[in-house]
Amino acid sequence: MAKYLVIVESPAKVKTIKKFLGSNYDVQASNGHVRDFPKSQFGIDVENDFEPKYITIRGKGELLAGLRKAAKKADKIFLATDPDREGEAISWHLMQALKEDPKKMRRITFNEITKTAVKNSIKQPRELDMNLVDAQQARRMLDRMVGYSISPLLWAKVKRGLSAGRVQSVALRIICDREEEINSFIPEEYWSLDGEFKIQGEKKHLQAKFYGTDKKLPIHNKAEIDEILKKLEHEEYEIKEVKKGERIKNAPLPFTTSTLQQEAAKTLNFSTQKTMRLAQQLYEGVDIKGNGTVGVITYLRTDSTRISQEADEAARAYIGEQYGASYVADGEKAVKKEQKIQDAHEAIRPTDISRTPVMLKESLSRDQFRLYQLIWKRFTASRMAAARYETTSVKIGAGEYVFTVAASKVVFDGFMSVYVQDEDNKKGNVLSQSLEKGMKLELLELKPEQHFTQPPAHYTEASLVKALEEQGIGRPSTYAPTITTIISRRYVSKEQKNLYMTELGEVVNNIMKQAFPSIVDVHFTAMMEGLLDCVEAGTVQWKTVVRNFYPDLKKDVDAAEIELEKVDIQDEVTDVVCDLCGRNMVIKYGPHGRFLACPGFPDCRNTKPYYEKIGVSCPKCGKDVVLKKTQKGRKYYGCEDNPECDFMSWQKPSDKKCPVCGSYMVEKGNKIVCSQETCGYVEQKPPKKD
Repeated sequence: MAKYLVIVESPAKVKTIKKFLGSNYDVQASNGHVRDFPKSQFGIDVENDFEPKYITIRGKGELLAGLRKAAKKADKIFLATDPDREGEAISWHLMQALKEDPKKMRRITFNEITKTAVKNSIKQPRELDMNLVDAQQARRMLDRMVGYSISPLLWAKVKRGLSAGRVQSVALRIICDREEEINSFIPEEYWSLDGEFKIQGEKKHLQAKFYGTDKKLPIHNKAEIDEILKKLEHEEYEIKEVKKGERIKNAPLPFTTSTLQQEAAKTLNFSTQKTMRLAQQLYEGVDIKGNGTVGVITYLRTDSTRISQEADEAARAYIGEQYGASYVADGEKAVKKEQKIQDAHEAIRPTDISRTPVMLKESLSRDQFRLYQLIWKRFTASRMAAARYETTSVKIGAGEYVFTVAASKVVFDGFMSVYVQDEDNKKGNVLSQSLEKGMKLELLELKPEQHFTQPPAHYTEASLVKALEEQGIGRPSTYAPTITTIISRRYVSKEQKNLYMTELGEVVNNIMKQAFPSIVDVHFTAMMEGLLDCVEAGTVQWKTVVRNFYPDLKKDVDAAEIELEKVDIQDEVTDVVCDLCGRNMVIKYGPHGRFLACPGFPDCRNTKPYYEKIGVSCPKCGKDVVLKKTQKGRKYYGCEDNPECDFMSWQKPSDKKCPVCGSYMVEKGNKIVCSQETCGYVEQKPPKKD
């Protein structure tokens, strides 16, 4: 009979850990949380100093009864939930739910599911870390307070089924702010000038870029480029300087949760949710031929780039053996630690560097293999020497002006023999060795080119994760669920990697900004994360955080219930007549935004798409331009006579014509801009009449 009970979170770990520990150990899974706040109530006793009310999660009664039965038979119980705040909280809830002698229960953690790590953790059990538990309790309560206080308000003011969240609302605000930035962006004209030169005795021509005079000279318009070209007409071209040097490109750091999500999105086209799901499978264990089930990467939720001494030494030995001593990094790259980093576990790495991606290919699914390969290559590269480039820069004089050309070639590939990022693949110039100071060049052609500045890019999942991390919002475990929530709520639509605001998202964001400015304030949210870190460190009491947060939230909710009555959305009657019963149809809100419905529901169930006229005639056919939405909820402007007329614009068209080229104009912020980017005509939008 088993003497010891080991409780893990996931059933996928049971088989792996059981194999490592043998017959004296009974390994069972809690399937995540066993206790939580009740869904039907607030769950926090505000009058009794914010005491949480936890209940057994519905459907977990039978599982918990089985765990209690196993716990009674065991001499000792090891709580082996995940090594983070949430895992610590799950262990605490298990201690409460099992109703066993606390002295009989011990906490163990392992950063990787390998035989050595699991056996070592059994030898080093510890007490529960209540600071970690309290930090998680505080986070859960703050999220509960925001969700259960504000969501009913959104139901009343917009539509049922909406939600607000402490982190999701800030993420929505960040996307919305970027969208406003893009919509109000006015392109600015600029020019570039390239020169093509013949080198005496060489077949290959030299391509150089206009730099300016002794300092860089931006070219803003055609008049400026014409003046420069005129001055260059009769100039002689001579090499003024040839400078050789060396450039070092350092190896990348191993992955954190955030950088793994970003790189997997960029190189593998994985969503954050997919990356985390696959990483979880690799961490919990995969069946490897000849070895059984083994965890092949370390714990996946981390914001540390630290590596254990043992793993570092193993990596250096492997690199020295496979690539040569010159490829091994000299020392550890120093990383400036920011306060927000929780350095509890290592970076994400393979549990055994000698287990190469090729060796595991047959044991992994295609996507598991691609993610494992990315993690393996990044970790291996992080322990390797820097790449070295030989650089050459050339200055070409032409009267008062200077053209420049730069080239580099790899003289030692270092870490790039294993891991190459997109920017490393860019091919530079290859310069002739015959270039010398004083050499005359023959000008073959000058190539002026007009450009326009581009607006900021729309957020992708990868760039949003980066923004959240940089601004201290959320933690490794929250990035993927936050993004998944705002997409599933249809606040944001995802099209070809880009995230776009939907009409519903704009409505919710505007209400949040108006009624709950602190909740959607980036700095306030980052400060709250800092306070939770202080709770984890034991320097702040968790109830102090909750006590200070709730009264202000309650005050804002109470005020919003009164003030937001003014923006309560009523059914707007339109002049569109119902085909079935003759009533005037009304505007309703659904999951995809507005639509037309017959007010005679449920007797008449007729509905139609709703297209809002913007008071502008179609530039192509003269009919009305209406506001439409893509299938995923992104707004655009199109002709009401579609598909007969194919006019569409992402920007709101104006009824004005461009006085320069005759094209239609579009609104951008407080300006009206020609829709033809190459025209560049801009004028101020007339003030609104009262």
